[in-house]
Amino acid sequence: MGRLETADKQSLHLVENEIQASIDQIFSHLERLEILSSKEPPNKRQNAKLRVDQLKYDVQHLQTALRNFQHRRYAREQQERQREELLSRTFTTNDSATTIPMDESLQFNSSLHNIHHGMDDLIGGGHSILEGLRAQRLTLKGTQKKILDIANMLGLSNTVMRLIEKRAFQDKYFMIGGMLLTCVVMFLMAQYLT
Repeated sequence: MGRLETADKQSLHLVENEIQASIDQIFSHLERLEILSSKEPPNKRQNAKLRVDQLKYDVQHLQTALRNFQHRRYAREQQERQREELLSRTFTTNDSATTIPMDESLQFNSSLHNIHHGMDDLIGGGHSILEGLRAQRLTLKGTQKKILDIANMLGLSNTVMRLIEKRAFQDKYFMIGGMLLTCVVMFLMAQYLT
């Protein structure tokens, strides 16, 4: 990493590639070490695993440091390119015809004004429709109340009519039963008395 800081621009990519290759090689060796540490005797296994994890942690820090250095280098190179662009650009004076196009802005403003009035008209129309619906609701409520009153009256009349029909039906059975009973009594009296 020290060589990376002091390397010139031509050899910088070679040093970065060399460091990345070394880090990749260390990662592959750490994977082998991890497999070998699991084959250690149980009393040494924990210590070996701890050392392998520490090495992994250190290598990850090296990888992060390399990425940070690359990021700083890319940012520095981009700043240098932008600086060179600014310094190499030639500036000219403005044209003599400096006009501000306002026609589109005026049309846009008038369109917005028309839309605003249109929305006000829509809101007013919606308000009048809502008032009409409220008036219809009150009318329908009154009509519904009258219909319910008539239905209740008819319902009462129907109940009374059903009771009268039921009573007439029962009275007919009493009359037929009474006539049969009278006939049987007259027949029995005629039988026993004669």
